[in-house]
Amino acid sequence: MNVFEGVMVVGLTGQTGAGKSTVSKVFAENGFAVIDADVVSRIVVEKGKPCLAEISDFFGSGMLTPEGTLDRKALAGVVFRDKTKLETLNTIIYPYITREILRQIKEHSANGEKLILLDAPTLFESRADDFCDIIISVLADEEIREERIVKRDSLTHEEARERMNSQLGEEFFVSHSDFTITNNDNIDTVYGISKEVSDKIKLLHSNRMNPVLEVGG
Repeated sequence: MNVFEGVMVVGLTGQTGAGKSTVSKVFAENGFAVIDADVVSRIVVEKGKPCLAEISDFFGSGMLTPEGTLDRKALAGVVFRDKTKLETLNTIIYPYITREILRQIKEHSANGEKLILLDAPTLFESRADDFCDIIISVLADEEIREERIVKRDSLTHEEARERMNSQLGEEFFVSHSDFTITNNDNIDTVYGISKEVSDKIKLLHSNRMNPVLEVGG
């Protein structure tokens, strides 16, 4: 549960390749401020940041480009083939990501933006779900997700499956979410469901902020 007065944080997560971007776009169009955890994860490992130094210390200087920036492909080649190393990377990076997310929530709140969507692929792994009021997971069939990842990230099918296998399973997402949205390429359907869910959440937030007082005898 978040600690910012009047703020409702909605966590958006799900399986890699499920197509969260469509859902995120609908929420943005419906008045939600959006915090993109992928963008945050890039900010915290920028050149000169302490998080990047920790990654380099543990995994070696081979994880850096000649310019001193993070070599994402080299790092992915290591951690997505070794669960222990992926867990170590997460242990290093998640505290930095959490601090930056909380900073951005505070900034949005100060600007009067009280409905916030946190788009976070690793919402549960990073424990960012702890400060979310509502959680939405986006799911899709395995074959569809694999093709999307191959196309989106220019990976081989084997590399795509490695990334898929490194994630939590569908049953986990379903059991730990308030809403689930299935995105198997019918954009109109996904858009409509996302709009309906975002409207419900806006109404819930409004009711919390302006409770109707019962008058009785």
